[in-house]
Amino acid sequence: MQPVTLITGASAGIGSELAREFARHGHQLVLTARREAQLVSLAGEIAAAGGKMPAVIPADLESPGGTDRLAAALATKGLEPEIVVNNAGFGLAGDAADLDRDSQLRIIDLNTRALTDLSLRFIDSLARHRGGILNVASIAAFMPGPSLAVYHATKAYVLSFGEALHAELKPRGVRVTTLCPGPVPTEFGARAGFAEDRFPRVLERSAARVARDGYEGFKRGDRVVVPGGANRIIVALTRFLPSGLLMSLADRR
Repeated sequence: MQPVTLITGASAGIGSELAREFARHGHQLVLTARREAQLVSLAGEIAAAGGKMPAVIPADLESPGGTDRLAAALATKGLEPEIVVNNAGFGLAGDAADLDRDSQLRIIDLNTRALTDLSLRFIDSLARHRGGILNVASIAAFMPGPSLAVYHATKAYVLSFGEALHAELKPRGVRVTTLCPGPVPTEFGARAGFAEDRFPRVLERSAARVARDGYEGFKRGDRVVVPGGANRIIVALTRFLPSGLLMSLADRR
């Protein structure tokens, strides 16, 4: 079986930049997301830049059986993960009581269920190759988020789960890093329904910079990576500010 770095949500945004970053450091990639055309284009770009040609496996991870089908496709191709990058995720802006319930349950399916499945499913191969897991959360993980309630809750789960796995898997030689970026100008905001001015510009960081910070933190074996000085200040303040104030700051309705 060939060891690979599996990157979910690789078709755009932080996911595609993580793919470029890992490829620049010589990793053999498997790119997965729903949109095959974007994955094929990215794979060609990486190969044209001198990287190893990535494998492309289209998958809808929020659907029932999506992770099973992805694992089966990897096995059929003779591939096994040495690194899993769980980047796939989405959110929806608005009051939870007013948003479509099924859509919010799909956020949970993708942001937490699929991430948990892929974090645990390949541990034997991760340990065998002395690899690891890079899970993408958000600074939303550190505070409740009115108007993004389910999204914030899922990212809090990702952070808590990742920190615990970091401790549990370290003795097996498996590093686990949770990447918690602040606002990143990507198509994520458009899908979620954000206003363009929802977040202060000082908090923004490019997807490429976030990917680089995440990769470097993962290679160092960091437990948590928060890109950007302003975002690190906000995270530090969450330890001291009361929840009511945090919610009023997070709520940009």
